[in-house]
Amino acid sequence: MSETNSCAVDVATLYIVPTPIGNLADITQRALDVLANVDLIAAEDTRHTSRLLSHFSISTRTFALHDHNEQQKADFLIEKLQAGTSIALVSDAGTPLISDPGYHLVNRCRQAGVKVVPLPGPCAVITALSGAGLPSDRFSFEGFLPPKSKGRRDTFTTLENDARTLIFYESPHRILDSLADMLAVLGPERQVVLARELTKTYETIHGAPLGELIEWLNEDSNRIRGEMVVLVAGHRAEKNELPPEACRTVALLAKELPLKKAAALAAEIHGAKKNALYKWGLDNLD
Repeated sequence: MSETNSCAVDVATLYIVPTPIGNLADITQRALDVLANVDLIAAEDTRHTSRLLSHFSISTRTFALHDHNEQQKADFLIEKLQAGTSIALVSDAGTPLISDPGYHLVNRCRQAGVKVVPLPGPCAVITALSGAGLPSDRFSFEGFLPPKSKGRRDTFTTLENDARTLIFYESPHRILDSLADMLAVLGPERQVVLARELTKTYETIHGAPLGELIEWLNEDSNRIRGEMVVLVAGHRAEKNELPPEACRTVALLAKELPLKKAAALAAEIHGAKKNALYKWGLDNLD
């Protein structure tokens, strides 16, 4: 059963308020009510947020809270909250804390016993996942990729055998380099979906094997413009492929035990086939 609340906000409460990732019509009525009725809005960029507030004729005062001052300003805001002030936390777009500022403030509020009320709303991760056509029952949001090639390749290597759908944010000026690093680690056949400019005029959601996706992007420079979400299909083991963690366990145990015993123990731990692990050990261990 749905519940209808009045637009009044509670005193001494921090509200986490998602804002549109593009289309302003995506803001909820509850978000507008909270933004209009709190005492103060803590915004990642007050200039950006002021344009949103102006569009909806909201005159609530704003306060800058971003990556560079959040830890220093958290105590100040908690003091105001404890004194009865109601505050809304917003980022430039989407849900605060999801690759945006806010973690330190929310964490400190929870520690101090300050009431925190999260509102549901726009989030590029979930929006992209819902339209990508990749498995959505298990997924891992990995945030922004490292800025340098080695860091990206290390990340992809760590996640190479992850069976979950992987989701990243990436910028237009690095997307081709990042996909090239992904290609070097994951290969050309891994299915990848690029979702860009979600909810905006030039929204595009395009999926293909990674090698084909890179070719498609290189055909038109317009395809690498705008805010981007990259979704990568999880690793699918071949029928007779051994779990990587089982092989690692064999390698560790074989340092102290006969290979046959190591394979048997690893098989029991991971539910893998003992003979296959034993053969893997013969082929790969000195």
